[in-house]
Amino acid sequence: MADKLLIVMANVDITRPAEILPPLLQATVAAAMEYEVEVLFTGQAGQLAMRGEAEKLLIKEDDTRSVYDHIKQARIAGVVFKVCTPALKLWGDDVIPEIDETVGGAYIINEAMDDSVVTFTY
Repeated sequence: MADKLLIVMANVDITRPAEILPPLLQATVAAAMEYEVEVLFTGQAGQLAMRGEAEKLLIKEDDTRSVYDHIKQARIAGVVFKVCTPALKLWGDDVIPEIDETVGGAYIINEAMDDSVVTFTY
């Protein structure tokens, strides 16, 4: 049985924040269940790793919690956040403090091919 969950967020549409919530909630729940969990921001979703971006996004109009609040909650639960190097080239390098590491494409391939890792993509 796998003991690590890798959530790759690449294609979520940040103009539709409700798409962002499910992977963050799944990451939070898995971490609370004591699995090792990583969320990797890349592609379009790389913007979420940039300071000021996730704070602007509310899941729904009248919500009081931003996407960034959900990222912080996941972090408290034990989720590790990473950003892919190409995302920095697209969106800048002023990342949120919850980002633990910058990784390249080889990292994603290596983790996805590891039998002890389950990979979800969004």
